[in-house]
Amino acid sequence: LKAKKRLDVVKTKDAEITKLLEDAQKREEKLMNKRSLCVTQRELHARRIQELGTLPPTSELQKHKGLSISALMRELEKTNKKLKSYSHVNKKAFDQFVNFNEQRETLLKRKEEVDKGARKVKELIDSLDRQKDEAINRTFRGVSAHFKDVFKELVPDGAGELIMKTSLDEEEDEDLDEDLDEEERIRRRQNPSVNRYRGIGIKVRFSNVGENYMMSQLSGGQKSLVAMALIFAIQRCDPAPFYLFDELDQALDSTYRKAVAGLIQRQANSKENPTQFICSTFRPELVAISNHCYGISHQDKVSNIYHLSKKDALKFIANLMSEEEAVGEVTSLATSKASRGVGLSKKRKAIADAANEDENDEGGDEESVSDSVEVTA
Repeated sequence: LKAKKRLDVVKTKDAEITKLLEDAQKREEKLMNKRSLCVTQRELHARRIQELGTLPPTSELQKHKGLSISALMRELEKTNKKLKSYSHVNKKAFDQFVNFNEQRETLLKRKEEVDKGARKVKELIDSLDRQKDEAINRTFRGVSAHFKDVFKELVPDGAGELIMKTSLDEEEDEDLDEDLDEEERIRRRQNPSVNRYRGIGIKVRFSNVGENYMMSQLSGGQKSLVAMALIFAIQRCDPAPFYLFDELDQALDSTYRKAVAGLIQRQANSKENPTQFICSTFRPELVAISNHCYGISHQDKVSNIYHLSKKDALKFIANLMSEEEAVGEVTSLATSKASRGVGLSKKRKAIADAANEDENDEGGDEESVSDSVEVTA
């Protein structure tokens, strides 16, 4: 019986709770409907406010705050009648002005950022240009100084220098300097901008006295010597681990060959920047200062390399030079005889022609012509 009573009590409570839950669901449904209606009205009023345009300032709202609804409606009607006279005016002009003004402020801020970035980029470019100019001028001054020293070592009685050619040397730029004072003109010529550089020239002389010569005025051997001086000057400015030369002394006489060999020996044994030189040559000067000698033979389309002692290498070169001198003497003798024969035949022909012309005028001239031919021969 007690259990049955408890069951009845539980069922009664369950029914009450179920009823309360249904009532709560109904209230929730009503609230949701009311919320939906409020949202709809809010959107409607928002559209109406948007159609009215920008809200008036707070002072105007305070001014009409104490009026009744009917009074406000009458004021609204009067205001609408006044607005009809301005129907041709764009009602959204102020909104557009505010929108465009905000865009303008945004663009101005963006412009300031871009200008700031452009200034930084320009400063970086100027810094890099200065570093480039300094590097070019520093390298040129270093190579030019070393070129003077190297050329002095190769030609003790001579002198050489590198010259930077600029647009200031041209006649077109002379007119541009007329508006500048003397000090500014001198400063620009002494420290020209790298953008005005047009190339590098070389002036050398091979004796204590005499004029300087440009590269186009030098012989083949002198050009080779100047080129080697420039190479060694660059090597001293920016050393390399080794150099490979192919018959660099071929166009030089013995004096300059000794100077080049001495320079290579000093550079190879330098304590500061020792350098290895690999040279091919047919002259004894480079062999005399070398540390190792190798011979190269070519037989049956195959090249062979073998080690030589310095004595054998000098002997081989001496024999080769003797053969060259012998061939040169034979060639010069044959050329001399051929030229003498051609010259003699031309002279004889000219004298004979002159004799034939004079024979028609005077018969006694023939004997004197014959004597001249015999004397000339």
